[in-house]
Parts: sequence; C-alpha cells; structure tokens
Amino acid sequence: MVGIDLSGRVALVTGGSRGLGRAAALALARAGADVAVNYLRDARAARHTASGCGEFGVRAAAIKADVSIPAEVKRLYAGVERQFRRLDILVANAGIWKGAAIEKMTDRQLAETLDLNVSGVFYCCREAVPLMRRSGGGRIVLVASTAGQRGEAFHSHYAASKGAIISLTKSLAPELAADHILVNCIAPGWFDTDMSRLTLSKPDSREQVIATIPLGRVGRPEEFAGAVLFLASELSTFVSGEILNVNGGAVLVG
Repeated sequence: MVGIDLSGRVALVTGGSRGLGRAAALALARAGADVAVNYLRDARAARHTASGCGEFGVRAAAIKADVSIPAEVKRLYAGVERQFRRLDILVANAGIWKGAAIEKMTDRQLAETLDLNVSGVFYCCREAVPLMRRSGGGRIVLVASTAGQRGEAFHSHYAASKGAIISLTKSLAPELAADHILVNCIAPGWFDTDMSRLTLSKPDSREQVIATIPLGRVGRPEEFAGAVLFLASELSTFVSGEILNVNGGAVLVG
C-alpha cells in the first residue's frame, strides 16, 4: 500500500489463519512486516496464510496457541521472540461469535466467549508489552465489533465481551503512552468471512443485514486489513485510544 512501509517490523496476528485475521496478516506482510500467524485448530489454513505472507519476501511462521489459556500465551510469545527476536505490532483478532438467548445461555457458553474474547486479549496484551518496550515502542490493535457499541440481541455475551475490548483500549492507551505503545481498536461490522457465512448465505437474513448498511453491501476482508495497516503504520503516530469504525456506515458511534 502506498505510503506504508513496515520493513523491519514484526507483527503477531491472533486468529490469523482465516477471515479478517488472514487478511490482516497478508496486508502486513505486503507492507514489509514479518508475521507470526497464531491459530488454534486449523494448522493447514495457518500454514497457508504464513506461506502467502512469505511470498512477499518476509519471514512468516504459523504458531499454535489457545490464547484463552495463560500458559499457552506465554509459549506463543516465547515462540515469537525465539523466531523473530522482537515484536512491534499485535493484532488481537482471535474471537468467537455464538448465539444464545439469555435465559438459555449455559455457564459453559458464557465462559467460552468471555475466556477467549476478553481474557485472551488481556493475556496477549500483557505479554506483548515487555517485548514492545524492549523494541522502543509498538502498536496494539484490538478487534471489537459493532456489537460492543450497540449491543446484539441473542448474543449478549458476545456484545459484552466486545464492549470490554473497547474499554480496554481506552484504558491501555494512556497507560502505555509513555512507553511509545499506541493502543487502538477496530470495530468491524458485517464482513464476508467464515464466521458470518451461515447468516449471509441465507437470502432473507442477508437482505436484512444489508438493509442496515448505508453503503449497501457487506465488507471485504481486505477493507478491514486497510484499517489495520493504517493503525500499524507511520500514518497514525498521533492516534491512540481510538475506536475505528469499519462498518459501511451502519453504526455511527465512537
């Protein structure tokens, strides 16, 4: 992308094997960053993403870890440090979106969502900070959702988890400013990914979704990746604590 050069930087993208994470990993690599692609289950997809990153002439590796488990996060970061020697950019993208009515939601469903979508992000930020301090600064890009801004019926645990990420962004930005670590958040709306495919594959539900988007379509993963590149680059050196809406105009809040 014109004006963005991340040569010499190292990025970690959690949940980077597919969807928005894959798009972000490839965009960062195209801009010159070395990329660690974190995944949990689909090793083949993660290796495919890492291979795609490598085609841009950068170093890339797929690293398995369940970011909801602190010990695995420590191993993930040890692997990043061992293979790349530094960390400059964290894109905390790993997450799940599962529906459940409040009166039928089980303890397990609640814990599964909060453990990955909230605790997992905390763990990744906690491990990223020492590495970024050692490098003289860095960029943390957290991924929330429009659901964290407007709520979402039958997905209250998901919406609550993403609201927490927005608050985390606004807390870490001033806390880490003196370390030259900029912390921002992207709140994506509807995108054409595996996560949303079931909903968007049904004509009626797809029509209902698109009716809420002023631009008249769902987003493409590379459009999300463009926001990641901006926040990771020298174009955003005076931006911290920001919630960047990438939703086609569907939700107009900060």
